[in-house]
Amino acid sequence: MLEAMDALGKFTLDYYRSFRDLFIFVYLSFRDVIRRGPRNLRPILFTIVSQIYFTGHQALPLITFLALASGSIIVLQSTAQLSLLGSQEMMGKILVVTIIRELGPLLTAFTVIARSGTAVATELGSMQVNREIEALRTLSIEPLGFVVFPRIFGGVVSLVGLAFYFNCIALVGGFFVSNLVSELSFSFFIEVLAQAIAPEDFILNVLKNGASGLIIFSIAAFQGLKVKGAPHEVPIATTRAVVNSIMAVVAFNLSVSVYFFTKAFA
Repeated sequence: MLEAMDALGKFTLDYYRSFRDLFIFVYLSFRDVIRRGPRNLRPILFTIVSQIYFTGHQALPLITFLALASGSIIVLQSTAQLSLLGSQEMMGKILVVTIIRELGPLLTAFTVIARSGTAVATELGSMQVNREIEALRTLSIEPLGFVVFPRIFGGVVSLVGLAFYFNCIALVGGFFVSNLVSELSFSFFIEVLAQAIAPEDFILNVLKNGASGLIIFSIAAFQGLKVKGAPHEVPIATTRAVVNSIMAVVAFNLSVSVYFFTKAFA
């Protein structure tokens, strides 16, 4: 019993320290940019645009495929099952809950983790190995604001945009694909969606995806900069970044969903 309590206490303290260190890491990154002002603004903006291009634009084909596949399956299954019950009016609420609130944020976040989270952790880890971070400090350039902030900011913007794109493709594209094997009026489909979507869904979607982007790129940059100097540490840091990002994103999305669910039925 005592050993179990000791293990639980150690896990809680380690989790608290990791969260504290990550929070300070992000805070210092944003603070450095604000304190620096317009100095070195051009390279920071260039890095932000590059991050948005890589994370957002280059991920569109994969996001399109995932959105079409998942949207088609959900629209087709909900249409088939609800038609048997004579409750097709409920389809809008089901699509909003499954795609916009839950599936879209998670699948988009997992895609970004697999592509960009690993890339950021590997890139910053390699910069540590090659002494590039040390060289920036030698030039009196704070790497947190110069290297970390633009990747976090560009990642957040990209994830929010990708999630919105995912929702549009999953709903509209899913309707047209599923309509090849089922007959469903497009006007009826848009009507039930319009009735089901509430302003809170947009707020919840932006909150989930914005926070997920902050979590993913903060953890990726944090793990990448923890590399001490040995090349074999880079893949280890990348693996930790992926695992920690997945766990943190799932935990956050679950917490937000539970909170809004309990609040709706309170």
